[in-house]
Amino acid sequence: MKNKITYSIFTLFILLFLCSSFFQENPFFKITSKDVELKIPIGFPKPKYTFKKNTLTPEVFSLGRKLFYDNLLSKDNTVSCGTCHQRIAAFAHIDHKLSHGIYAKIGTRNVPALQNLIWKDTYMWDGGVNNLEVQPINPITSPIEMDETLANIILKLKSNKDYVALFKNAYKDTVINSERILKALTQFTGLMISSNSRYDKYLNGKDTFSVAEKNGLKLFRAKCSNCHKEPLFTDNSYRNNGIKIDTTLKDIGRGKITGIEKDNQLFKVPTLRNIEMTYPYMHDGRFKKLKDVINHYSNSANYFKGVDSSLFKIGNLSEQEKKDIHSFLLTLTDKTFLYDRRFADPNMVQ
Repeated sequence: MKNKITYSIFTLFILLFLCSSFFQENPFFKITSKDVELKIPIGFPKPKYTFKKNTLTPEVFSLGRKLFYDNLLSKDNTVSCGTCHQRIAAFAHIDHKLSHGIYAKIGTRNVPALQNLIWKDTYMWDGGVNNLEVQPINPITSPIEMDETLANIILKLKSNKDYVALFKNAYKDTVINSERILKALTQFTGLMISSNSRYDKYLNGKDTFSVAEKNGLKLFRAKCSNCHKEPLFTDNSYRNNGIKIDTTLKDIGRGKITGIEKDNQLFKVPTLRNIEMTYPYMHDGRFKKLKDVINHYSNSANYFKGVDSSLFKIGNLSEQEKKDIHSFLLTLTDKTFLYDRRFADPNMVQ
């Protein structure tokens, strides 16, 4: 009996060791120099953020990935960046109208997708952050999201042997500070580049479109491109899209940041890349389906006071036109990006 117990304990130890080795050494999660090369897609403009003062390395990127998926960044160690920004949803929060934080708190806005961030000049729905490196501070310190401080996070990391080793591996010493934390997170999120959808392949002559998709592209360029400019499918502006203000949330958008009345109800124009995967839609997640969004824009009678004048260019769309635009929007799904192993949670078995 004693020998059986000893054997069982030994077997369990071996299994735990093998599992630990899998997470640490599994080549699926290994990041190489090639993985962190910044490649600007054909036709894309020059990025706003260039990594000139944040040299890309496999070690710093891997540190940023671990931090992104670590609940340690929240006050009660229950919420990570990856909790809301889910890989399968182009790093939006699939099927949740509003963000969810610690203590089961509900936010006031829909979680925006994380993709092609280095081409943005400001972040958040209201543009409240103007630098990619400091953007994480907002959700980390928000009392309804992660409710933590950078000072406390640093203390947690310093007391964690694994992180001490990771910082030393990344920066060649054991100094752990807010600058290094934020730069590591920026390397991870900054390389989230989506540029290999069927739309991209079609433009490069590597794929074909159906009649509906071609018609949809033509309609999109004629009616939607004022705001959703190719190839990023956003012009990074702030606009009133004509939806009625939620009387419970009472979110005035950009006006809360600038204090200028004319900025009330203005929100950042989101990218439409991977739009199929980033539901629900609008800053408050009011529309569950992409068809609901198209229906809203297809009839000017749906617009409320203050709507951006460019939306009237869309006009009243026929049912066939709506279907064609829908077909085209589905070509913006980038499976290469959605299933990119570099952005997978290293704590999850793939």
